[in-house]
Amino acid sequence: MASKKFDLFTICNYAFLALFCLVTIYPVYFVLIGSFNDGNDYMRGGIFLFPREFSLANYQVVLQDERLYTGFKISILRTVVGTVTSVFFTAMVAYAMSRKNLMARGPYYWIHLVTLFFGGGLIPYFLVLKNLHLINSFWVYIIPTLFSVFNMIIFSSFFREIPEEIHESATVDGAGDFRIFLALFIPLSAPVLATVALWNAVGHWNSFFDAMIFTTKGDLMPLQLFLMKMIREADVISNSQYVPPQVQKKISVQTIRMAAIMISTVPILLVYPFLQRFFVTGFMVGSLKG
Repeated sequence: MASKKFDLFTICNYAFLALFCLVTIYPVYFVLIGSFNDGNDYMRGGIFLFPREFSLANYQVVLQDERLYTGFKISILRTVVGTVTSVFFTAMVAYAMSRKNLMARGPYYWIHLVTLFFGGGLIPYFLVLKNLHLINSFWVYIIPTLFSVFNMIIFSSFFREIPEEIHESATVDGAGDFRIFLALFIPLSAPVLATVALWNAVGHWNSFFDAMIFTTKGDLMPLQLFLMKMIREADVISNSQYVPPQVQKKISVQTIRMAAIMISTVPILLVYPFLQRFFVTGFMVGSLKG
């Protein structure tokens, strides 16, 4: 009897997961097929499974803008530099917070928690960045994101689970804390490092608000801000004099927006599968242990 109940539960569970997967994936697929469809034909509706009239005109319009390639360069550079520096700096602070012999460890911890829940607001934040001469600078994307309290808690929870004997053995051999951190704790923390790195990479790749507020230079515009402007200006672009008449006949405002959305989404989707196994392990270990 128990076996039959388990079988029924398994069937229902897989059915629910399959339905949930479909509901999650189909909107992305819907945008994908719309972006590859003739714009004027798309306006007739009824496109749900495959493009009715295949066309690359939407991508041709989006890809011809030189700001796209500047945005790609800034976003890739920002994602790589921002992720590496943030993960390293946050992990270094977390290592210190995980050591029981750290002086004033308790007050430091509570100060961090206060900043997690309370902030000064956008205007004081802007004035601080202005006084640091970060406005209209590439480093406005990097320096303010160097440290994350939430990620520090995840890291320190993981570090506290590493056997103390490893640290004591390295200390006896004459290694200092910085060498122990680099040579022992970092290699042992691959799952949680990959998890936090993925969070940081997605955050940097999708971010556009800081660029919109803190930069006015076109050569500092990340991809997401460019695509947001393109989505807003899609009706103007579709009727632009720079778009050939034969291409204008095959595009629409909606399909241009879909092409822009796919261009911004695909790169991070290609990276995620390589980090998925670390993501699950690191998240569970870093959040449940401690």
